[in-house]
Amino acid sequence: MSTVLLLIHLLIAAAMVGVILLQRSEGGALGIGGGGGGGGGFMTGRSAGNALTKATAILAAGFFTTSLVLSILAGTHRAPTSIIPGSTGGGNGLAPLQLPVAPPSPAPATPQAPQSN
Repeated sequence: MSTVLLLIHLLIAAAMVGVILLQRSEGGALGIGGGGGGGGGFMTGRSAGNALTKATAILAAGFFTTSLVLSILAGTHRAPTSIIPGSTGGGNGLAPLQLPVAPPSPAPATPQAPQSN
C-alpha cells in the first residue's frame, strides 16, 4: 500500500514540476510554454494560464494529500522500543534517565579517649 502511494506521490511531484515550468512568469521572459498571445492557435495566453493554474492547484492538493497519508502510514507501523533488554518500553520508547549514585563516603575518624578498665 505505502509503495503504491509513494509511487503516486513521486509521479504527482514530477507532474507538478513540469506544469510549473510550463507557466509563464510575471515578466513573461522565463516561461517555457509561452502560451502564445498571437492570433489564432489552440489556446490563447489567458486560457492556457488558467488551465495551468488549475492543474497546479489540483496537483498541489494531491501532493499535500499523499504527503499526509504517507506520514500517517509511517507512524502507524512504528512499535515502541526500549534500549534496556527485557523492558517493554512504554510511552515514547525511551528509558528514564538514571544518574549514577556515588557510594557513601566513610565516616571521618574521630579521636577517641582511651578507656580504662
